[in-house]
Amino acid sequence: MSKESTTTRGKADESPSINRREQILEAAVVVFAEHGYYRATTAQVAEKVGISQPYVFKVFKNKEELFIAALERSFERIVQAFQGVKASADTLLQEAIRTYELLMETHPNEIILQVQALGIRDELIRQTMQGGMSRVTSLVEGKFIAAGMPQPEVLVSSFMANGMLCNIAMALEMPQLKPKHPKEL
Repeated sequence: MSKESTTTRGKADESPSINRREQILEAAVVVFAEHGYYRATTAQVAEKVGISQPYVFKVFKNKEELFIAALERSFERIVQAFQGVKASADTLLQEAIRTYELLMETHPNEIILQVQALGIRDELIRQTMQGGMSRVTSLVEGKFIAAGMPQPEVLVSSFMANGMLCNIAMALEMPQLKPKHPKEL
């Protein structure tokens, strides 16, 4: 068998397991968002995917590792979305807000997952939250600095605080808490 055939076969063999990992992660996000970390079970995740619970443990060591992977995915999605934001200093803040609001509409369970993680005292989950928040904050601040916006550290602090308030408003189903933007006033 040629080296190319082996490589091609290896990639084909990986594909189902990668897809299954993705299916497990997608189901985990939904299950954790619906039930919370402590009440959610890996059996519920397995049932949602249509696999056995032992298969979940073949892919993820335990529930904590699965939750952390789902949480990391949610932050990665935010980072990717903000990396794609391109606007002038005049419109950058509004574009960043619009981007985050779109994420809240398209991936609400990932946002709920982050809100839930704030109250979990598990050290690895906490570190994941800290790392994710730091990545997002640094990225947004970097964009504000690159655009030449005045007081970027104040703007990013305000932006992140408003984002957290949006998350809480969504989690509590209290849209009246959502911050108003200058054009909405």
